[in-house]
Amino acid sequence: MRPLIPVKEKQVREDSCRLKILAVGAGLAGLGAAISCLLAGHDVVVFESAVELAEVGAGIQILPNSSRVLCHWGLEAELDQYATRPRKLNFFGWKGNLITSMDFQESEAKFPGTWYKDFHRANLQKCLINRVLELGGTITCNSRVVDIVVSEDGTTATAVTADGRRETADLVIGADGVFSKLTEILYGRPDPPTKTGDLAYRLLLSTKEMLKDPELANFVKEPQVNYWLGPDAHAVNYVLRGGKLFNMVLIVPDDIPEESRPTVEGNVEEMCSLFQGWDPRIEKLLRLCKSVQKWRLCIRLGKDRWTHPSGAWTMLGDAVHATLPYLASGAGMAFEDGAVLGECLSRFPNSPGIDKKSPSFLAQKRHALAVFEKCRRERTHMVVSRGNIQQYLYHLHDGPEQEERDRKMQMVPTPPGEALAWRDPGLAPKLLGYDHIADVNQKWNIPDGAEGRETSTQPRL
Repeated sequence: MRPLIPVKEKQVREDSCRLKILAVGAGLAGLGAAISCLLAGHDVVVFESAVELAEVGAGIQILPNSSRVLCHWGLEAELDQYATRPRKLNFFGWKGNLITSMDFQESEAKFPGTWYKDFHRANLQKCLINRVLELGGTITCNSRVVDIVVSEDGTTATAVTADGRRETADLVIGADGVFSKLTEILYGRPDPPTKTGDLAYRLLLSTKEMLKDPELANFVKEPQVNYWLGPDAHAVNYVLRGGKLFNMVLIVPDDIPEESRPTVEGNVEEMCSLFQGWDPRIEKLLRLCKSVQKWRLCIRLGKDRWTHPSGAWTMLGDAVHATLPYLASGAGMAFEDGAVLGECLSRFPNSPGIDKKSPSFLAQKRHALAVFEKCRRERTHMVVSRGNIQQYLYHLHDGPEQEERDRKMQMVPTPPGEALAWRDPGLAPKLLGYDHIADVNQKWNIPDGAEGRETSTQPRL
């Protein structure tokens, strides 16, 4: 039986039409962009600042829009060995009262070929790394990029590493995360992310002790995603790695000192005290925690340009549009970025003898990047903005607004703007049903800077 989402075959390109691409950052955004550009037939090198690609991070939820991209990249079979497939999503009040539930299979059926699955970040990243290498890409660690220099003629950009190495490429893709330094180089000014007033405790628990407690064992035996909504805070949890690990994220007001690093060691007793009086199951789970770290949560609205005027350098992922994790869509937006960029670069001509420094070729490259931004800026701004709304909805104090929030989540059908965003009729079809190829098709022939008119003016070679 043919898959509903076709796997993209790697394009074969003439040497003269094949870009040398350097992706800076081996996180989800950088690796996703590398895969997509390799599938488009270009050569890709990934520079990563870490000394080695170690196993870091915790859980990641993959939604239908993300799964569409991962299937398109040919990753479904390898990912399946690491996936946990939750049956449903539950929203509780902070005292443990069930507000509403959503069946994941019913939701994904609206977007054929897609799925909801949960992964440990390290397993997801490993599958992406393997795909980059399988497609002929190169990953170089211990390569912290401290500067990008665009050539005088604008045809190439050179990445300069902290140890003085220089790597020149036809296109540099900056994917160095929410605390990006490359955006500051691009804009020529400081560009810190915006603090949101929240921080996240992230912890992974072994499920051995949970299985001994009848109140907690069901969380492991029946994989589900659970949210607890409370005053100024909320909690999320789900199982990973076939039920061996239990992922928890706790969101509370940010108390990390201004002068501190954005990630610091947390205090378990302090964390537990913040959830005293909550659902007894939350309190039991937190008592199983031995150590914890906390992360300051920041966002980027992506209002400034993402691409250098030369077309030799662009940015994507959290470096330009970091969002709060309340839609579980940060990874999805990164994957979509890479998918759109690769689709745009796949539309380059493929004829022998083309001069990559010719005005027509450079115009084609700039057009491709302009379409990339057209496709991504409005959508990622929508996700960042909705994440901010979720922050408000999730953290309501008990009272009339909280009761109205819960009432809307219990309505059938639910109204636009309800707090369970993946079911919101005003958001879910746009968020979960996104098709990056259709988006590029729609915008490819719109003149740069003139959205809305359908005249074809892209450069021809």
